[in-house]
Amino acid sequence: MYEQEKIKPYQSSAGKGEQVEQMFDAIASRYDTLNHWMSLDIDKRWRRKAIQQLAPYQPKHILDIATGTGDFAIQTARMLHPDRLVGADISEGMMEIGRQKVERLHLSDIITFAKEDCTSLTFADESFDAVTAAFGIRNFADLDRGLREMCRVLRQGGHLSIVELTHPIRFPMKQLFKFYSHTILPAYGKLISKDERAYRYLTATIEAFPQGDRMMGILQKAGFKETSFKRMTFGICTMYLATK
Repeated sequence: MYEQEKIKPYQSSAGKGEQVEQMFDAIASRYDTLNHWMSLDIDKRWRRKAIQQLAPYQPKHILDIATGTGDFAIQTARMLHPDRLVGADISEGMMEIGRQKVERLHLSDIITFAKEDCTSLTFADESFDAVTAAFGIRNFADLDRGLREMCRVLRQGGHLSIVELTHPIRFPMKQLFKFYSHTILPAYGKLISKDERAYRYLTATIEAFPQGDRMMGILQKAGFKETSFKRMTFGICTMYLATK
């Protein structure tokens, strides 16, 4: 078990998956505002780079894991023009906001949403040309199982693109990020979302999540090959690319 798998949003007897669903349902209406404000909108650039690394492969059937409110799915549809894109998430509250966005943008013929436990997907083997995940896999109750499922639903030669928040490892950004994530982020999260515990949980999972070379080893163990990673914005975010 990885360290972030032991971290739960709330002090209750419920399993991690159930608690994560409860947390995201609770903060869904304020999630986008908080996300963009706290990253100073840099998260949009991170997503764009993660999508760009898939562009040479021209995937036509794409699965966006932990899709949340659909920002990554929408940006992917606009940049890569797939025939079909499915956004999967455990939180119905988050996806309902995503559905509203997709409808307003007239993308409903391309993007659909499905409530899924990302560690036990209902899709058939080799259903997708590409799988994407932005800022979500550190919430998995079982990271290895979730990655194996992503690999299973990818066709041979298909690609996985992940962008995830990570803890900087170099001075002074390491120290600055620790101050920001432990002081400013939870306080602002409490002010806007009324759920300080959610943002303390998110900070804790960033610090505990495996990154860099270690994460590449985990991807390879799940069945992926040709793994690579790139740190962005002084190590606050890391982008991964892997091939089945």
